[in-house]
Parts: sequence; structure tokens; C-alpha cells
Amino acid sequence: MAGALAGLKVLDLSRFIAGPFCAMQLADMGADVVKVERPHIGEDQRAIEPIVGGESLYVLAYNRNKRGITLDLRNPQAQDIVRALAARSDVLVENFRPGTLEKMGCAPRDLLELNPRLVIVRISGFGQDGPLADKPCFDAIAQAMSGLMELTGDPDGPPTTAGTFVVDYVTGLYGAIATLGALQARTATGKGQVVDVALLDSAVSLLMTAIPEYLLLGRETTRRGARDRYTAPANTFRTHSGDWVLLSCGNNTLFPRFAAAAGLAHLLEDPRFVDANARMANVDAIEKVVRDWAGKRTTEEVLATAALAEVPCAKVATVADVVASPQLRHRQQIVEIDHPTIGKLPMHGLTIKFAATPGSIDRPAPSIGEHTGEVLREWLGYTADEIASLRESGCV
Repeated sequence: MAGALAGLKVLDLSRFIAGPFCAMQLADMGADVVKVERPHIGEDQRAIEPIVGGESLYVLAYNRNKRGITLDLRNPQAQDIVRALAARSDVLVENFRPGTLEKMGCAPRDLLELNPRLVIVRISGFGQDGPLADKPCFDAIAQAMSGLMELTGDPDGPPTTAGTFVVDYVTGLYGAIATLGALQARTATGKGQVVDVALLDSAVSLLMTAIPEYLLLGRETTRRGARDRYTAPANTFRTHSGDWVLLSCGNNTLFPRFAAAAGLAHLLEDPRFVDANARMANVDAIEKVVRDWAGKRTTEEVLATAALAEVPCAKVATVADVVASPQLRHRQQIVEIDHPTIGKLPMHGLTIKFAATPGSIDRPAPSIGEHTGEVLREWLGYTADEIASLRESGCV
């Protein structure tokens, strides 16, 4: 069956993570996404480890389901081709530094004159305007500037970044969400528009209640490790097996069930632990009790006790645990696709499940310029001689 976005044409001028991840979401839902790279060397990510079979796993992870072409975007003839492709596209995704698209002669206003129905998704570090708009930015910088790093890590340790490029991914998702919103608006108005998504803005959206808590109550949110901010006990605890488990049973429904199942029912009579407010006021004490309890039991015993009490609890999984997870395998979140040089390429599956228009993984990330001739013929009607001439000139 065709995907939800089948028939949609997307021109992907982006590189690194946020932009390609955004365009990949559209490709996974069936859009025809054409990724543009530099001739011969491709995007910068292609040189970044880990590399398997001559391919960067970063490129393979964020560019599946796309077709790939090459264009020397400094070449005026290549810029003409970008404009021609944009004129036939539904969506254009780019994450250049603000102003770069304009220098290429592809300012949004000009592209919208060529194609009034075009949705232009602009992803950047700080947005298309403001005092920092022209400054460089990466995921870690956005984590630092947004306050996310101040919220991440142990209370007595330094601020740390998250263990993954969370801001890049969230920004890419905001870009995909905004694309769908703009396409819906186009259905009503017949007109496309510019979408402006920024890493710093996206990171700030993840601060939970920190902003109103500070402005209304004067309290600054800071690092608490894995400890929950509002209920206790809810933290990571080490088992006798040496594993870490995340146990969350802090509210007034869950804690009595856990205490009964764990043989700790006497805690319910202790005024320090009688309700959620009391436990939060004595969080160190209640966590010590649970820490001592978990430390005398195997991981399986801790998990079984929590399951008996119907309390949320999980082993802190290693990547090895994740790829072996029966739940994730059942949900097809760990999949293998065929790759021409690697063979079987494992990767994450399709996150979104559509009942009537399911997505699919139909192709691995393209090699550099793999589909240049194909796309120029299909989208622009170029002849074989014209494509050969473009190759000879170094334009593609």
C-alpha cells in the first residue's frame, strides 16, 4: 500500500543530522525525497566514524528511503537546477546557515514566485532572525544554551549533555510536524509558506516546568541525576546482580502496593513516608531504604516484585539488551535492510504505525550521486546528452 505521503516530492538540501532526520521522516511516510550532495565527496557526515564498508553509519541512519543526486551549489548552472527542482517540489528542506540560500540565488521569496505551493523548511541553530541568527550552532551548544545541560547529570557533578543528539532529533521532528501543518494549510489556501525551526528553540521546549517555576515561584531547576523531581521513591537503584534498575513508585497509589509486595509494609506507618509529600521531604531516607532492599536482591527478584505490585520498573538496558528486546523485535523497531556493499544493514525501524497507509523502508541511503541521472530525467526531462554534459562540466 502507498504511504501517507505518496506522491509528495521533497528536495532535501540539508546535511548533518537535524535536516536529514526531518526529511527521512517524510521519506518513511512515502514521499519521494531527493537528497542533494556535493559531487564526488558528498556531505561532511560521510567522513565521520563509525564507518562500515566505506559508509558512515551516520549517513546510513538518517538518509534511508531517499534518492541521491549531486550538485555543485557554487556553480550558477547548478543553482539553476536547484530552482528548477524547487519549482517541481512540494517541500524543500535546508539547514544552511541563515543567508546561504539567498546567496545561492534561491531566496524563499524567489522560490515561492516560481512555485507558490512550495513549503520551505528552514532548520538552523538560532532561527532565521535575531542577534544570534548568523552564529554557528551544534546540538551540544543548544543543550548548553537552553538550560538542558543544567538539568542533566548528578547533583554533585558537572552539567552534561544527553547521551544522544536529542536536540537535533527533536528539531528534525518539529520540522516534519511543521511540514505536515504547512501542507494542510496549503490544502485550504493553495499556497505554500516558509517554516522556521531552530535548535535552540526546540531545546527550550524540553525544559518541562522550569520556565514557569522560575518566573512564578523563583525556583531554579537544576540537576537531580535520575531522581524524579516530584515523587519518591523514583530513581535508579543497584541490584545484587550489579545491574541498575529504574523503579518509579512515588505516588500514593503505587507506593503502598510496592511496600506490600516488597515486605516493607511497615513503612506505611512511618510518618516520614506516609504520603507523597512526606516522602519527598525525606527523599534521602526513603531512597536509602529502597537502595538497601534492592542491593540484597537479584535483578530478576526486583523486577518480579515490581511486576507483582504492578509498579513501573525496568532494568537500565545496554544497547545489547535493546537489540535483543522481544518487545522491540515484535514492534519491528530493530530491522535489517539490504545494502549493496554492507549486506544486511541493521537499523531502527519505523517509529510511526499507520493502520491504512503504512510506511516502509524501500531503499538504503543512496551512494553519492547514485540517482542524479534518474532524477534529472524524471523531474526535469533532461536527456542523456544533457546529463553527460553536466557531468563533464563538474556541475553534477
